[in-house]
Amino acid sequence: MLTDEELVEASLNGKATAFDELVDRYQERLLRFLLTQSASHADAEDAIQDTFINAYRFLASFDPRWRFSTWIYRIALRNLARQKRPEFTAPADSLIGTDDPLQNCINASERNNIWVTARQILSDDAYAAMWLRYVEDQSVREISRALDKTQSWTKVTLLRGRRRLSDELAGNALPAARRESYG
Repeated sequence: MLTDEELVEASLNGKATAFDELVDRYQERLLRFLLTQSASHADAEDAIQDTFINAYRFLASFDPRWRFSTWIYRIALRNLARQKRPEFTAPADSLIGTDDPLQNCINASERNNIWVTARQILSDDAYAAMWLRYVEDQSVREISRALDKTQSWTKVTLLRGRRRLSDELAGNALPAARRESYG
């Protein structure tokens, strides 16, 4: 199995199936990530399509000193940022019990899903940093590069995000001033 960087090189040398392999490797991962950042499934799909088009067009600008995943996530985040999207808010009745047992089960699952909670309490950048670290297993350096932030910002944001999430899941109410510091 070829590495991402080897596939980039093969693609630059004219092997079309090499870029297809990169798309296959990253399409689902990017979709999962962008769904947490976008207002709708359609917005996430649009951003993915634009991401792969841009990646193909600018493949020659890829710097092999960095991981391909860092580069492609950065492109995806920039494409999503270009879209105008409203802030994520859960529907008012989505966490209230209903007469439908299936809907009650779904609502309970959503209340207990750490990523739903994180999406509701963290800023877009903080949420993206947490996702890239704990779901995509990227390093601080890679996250910093993908989000176009400093490594110090990334470390502090991850620390504050973990604390904020821990406090929220433990049911601790935070003062407004401290809550805002979690970004």
